[in-house]
Amino acid sequence: MFLEVNDLTVDFHTEDGVVHAVDGLSFEVERGTTLGIVGESGSGKSVTNLAILGLHNRETAQISGSIRHDGQELLGAPRTTMERLRGNQIAMIFQDPLTSLSPYHTVGAQIAEVYRKHKGVSKSTARDRAIEMLDRVGIPQPKIRVDDYPHQFSGGMRQRAMIAMALVCDPGLLIADEPTTALDVTVQAQILDLLRDLQEQTGTAIILITHDLGVVANTAHNVLVMYAGRAVERGTMREVLREPRHPYTWGLLASMPSLRRTVDLPLEPVRGTPPSLINVPPGCPFHPRCDYMHLAGPELCKGERPELSPHRGHGDACYLSLKQKTDSRPGKEGK
Repeated sequence: MFLEVNDLTVDFHTEDGVVHAVDGLSFEVERGTTLGIVGESGSGKSVTNLAILGLHNRETAQISGSIRHDGQELLGAPRTTMERLRGNQIAMIFQDPLTSLSPYHTVGAQIAEVYRKHKGVSKSTARDRAIEMLDRVGIPQPKIRVDDYPHQFSGGMRQRAMIAMALVCDPGLLIADEPTTALDVTVQAQILDLLRDLQEQTGTAIILITHDLGVVANTAHNVLVMYAGRAVERGTMREVLREPRHPYTWGLLASMPSLRRTVDLPLEPVRGTPPSLINVPPGCPFHPRCDYMHLAGPELCKGERPELSPHRGHGDACYLSLKQKTDSRPGKEGK
């Protein structure tokens, strides 16, 4: 397996208490596939992937578990090892390209800097590589635009530039954190098509962090649904979106606009709010918001944490029986 995350826990010590940002998370990513990680804000998606990159402050974050990349253990690896990996073998597209790109340097210089750092090439070679990458991600007139600053690019072009920077060293693993946020629908589709095309060409493994299940449906091979720092459902894209098993996944799907939905029917948001990660509810963390707890039994849901099973294949962390899930699931088609 190309990337294996096992029993990952990330805690932050604050004045108010310990924030349990990620709690016993496990997943795998194979080469050439895309894993979509979905969930509400604060569910632990970005914290998980920053842990993979080794970007948490080691003085304030307490991290345990295992993160193995191509057979190499990353958790606890020396800083020099992580610096060699970041941008070279593992790269990340951050959520907001305008704040991620330096306003003081040209786009081409920033792309070339990454290439020079990891490949040890000359400035002219790195510049040529930057032009090649801008052309590869669909920036028009790359030989001219390579000398432009980020503010001279549109939002969609800045995101393409971020993708060019992330892929300049041909990494085996690409982490995309909400890569289509704040982009219009047409540009979103172009960015997703670009990622898909680049993956087909290079065999890169992608972790796609998003709250948009529509993006997952068009891009991901496998899906991991997170809630309160834990995985509550896992499976292939078709399994999770067409045959969802966890009530939280049902709620996410029911809150999505759909062409199959009657026009005058309102969207159905998941009631309540996500829990505080300092005081996560005992048992199933979703039970205060779950409309189906009475079927499994309140004492069970409130008393003991359900585990995600089976280890491989379509699994969920819920005490409802498979028959109860099949009978109770709204819409029966994951609308």
